[in-house]
Amino acid sequence: MQGIIDFANKIFKPLIDLGAAPLMLIVLTLFAWIVGVKFKKALEGGIRLAIAITAIGAIMNILTSTFSSALQAFVANTGIELSITDVGWAPLATITWGSAYTLYFLLVLLAVNIVMLLLKKTNTLDVDIFDVWHLALTGLFCKFMGANLFVTTLLVIFIGILKIQNSDLMKPTFNDLLDAPDENPMTTTHLNYMMNPIVMVFDKIIDKLFPSLDRFDFDSAKLNSKIGFWGSKFAIGIYLGIFIGILSGQNPKEILQLAFIAATCLELFSVIGQWFIESVEPLSQGIADFANKRLGGRQLNIGLDWPFIAGRSEMWAAANVLAPIMLLLAIILPGNKVLPLGGIIAMGLTPSLLVVTRGKIIRMIIIGTFMLPLFLWSGTLIAPYVTKAAISVGAFPDGLAKGTLITHSTLEGPIEKFIAYFVGSANLSNITSILYAVLALAVYLGLFIWYKKQMQKRNEEYIKAKENN
Repeated sequence: MQGIIDFANKIFKPLIDLGAAPLMLIVLTLFAWIVGVKFKKALEGGIRLAIAITAIGAIMNILTSTFSSALQAFVANTGIELSITDVGWAPLATITWGSAYTLYFLLVLLAVNIVMLLLKKTNTLDVDIFDVWHLALTGLFCKFMGANLFVTTLLVIFIGILKIQNSDLMKPTFNDLLDAPDENPMTTTHLNYMMNPIVMVFDKIIDKLFPSLDRFDFDSAKLNSKIGFWGSKFAIGIYLGIFIGILSGQNPKEILQLAFIAATCLELFSVIGQWFIESVEPLSQGIADFANKRLGGRQLNIGLDWPFIAGRSEMWAAANVLAPIMLLLAIILPGNKVLPLGGIIAMGLTPSLLVVTRGKIIRMIIIGTFMLPLFLWSGTLIAPYVTKAAISVGAFPDGLAKGTLITHSTLEGPIEKFIAYFVGSANLSNITSILYAVLALAVYLGLFIWYKKQMQKRNEEYIKAKENN
């Protein structure tokens, strides 16, 4: 097993060390070139993708860092003490990629994807290599809790298979949300969409108990058509900035700064989301041509990072409403020790809410409110591991006091972290712990199977609707 780990490191570490944007430039360019796109056009698409990734990361950093200071002021003003620091996703990515096991998990998941394609168990080719760190962190946490590498690998493969299957299930919904043709290859294998089964449970409960709720629903497009600027992403950002600024006791200058930065970032998210779409156009055409020539017309999907759907303003509207709700929940939630800072804009949750509800904002906010505690508890749960790993790879943030625990409040895959906890804690000397692990896996798989059937019904409805048109 150690030989496999060393082999994976030798192959992938030089690429990973380049960072997400250069890595995805290389990956997209090579894939497009392999399927027959002219190198110049393939390189253009790769550069566009690298620019989009860089831009989305920069905007997220501006947004989270600006609001982090305001929320720290909130703590100082109220005296409420939440001892675990939320550092956001970037430090956790650095920590996870600092482990040799992450490259091993990458090699395993690439092999799983290829086997599934050959066996026709999926139509998705996962090119979002950088974001494998989300699932790798789950595996590393499982190992931290006591599992051996064999059990940890099985868990990563198990979740990885479901994740890839989910990308196929979501594909028609992405086409619907983007108003894209069936030939559009974009989907995602991102771990945040593995929240879909639980989100759908809440969605079905709303169907049963509150069937008239959607009569009062709105989306950003409708809102904008009625009230113009006051329902735009600009305005939503301003509302959020003013609310957080007042809550944290900022002066008028600081409140306005928060408001305008939030407004700018939310608008730019939409623009950058379009860049993702444009970047894969050469690859899209290349795959379509390749499939027609080599695979008997079989259409392949491309698993990208989630922000290609970032242009849907409902996601940001829900995130902005959920931000203060999460802050209030963090204060009153039993068992939570995390102050939401870097993860205050809940991108680990809102993409899943968008896909399951198909942009119904009232549902997104209601369901999101019930889902946020899972993230806060998960962030609390993994903090000891994250802190220890950060220190071991020299990635513990400067300026934090020694002994401070760090985490990410809205880290993708909170359910998977709980699964990893139970699997990692299972011990042959403790039958009860094994039963808990088996039960957790059974419930997780059962929910996914149920969700899969619901999505298949939805996809059949898409097909019927197109036939009727």
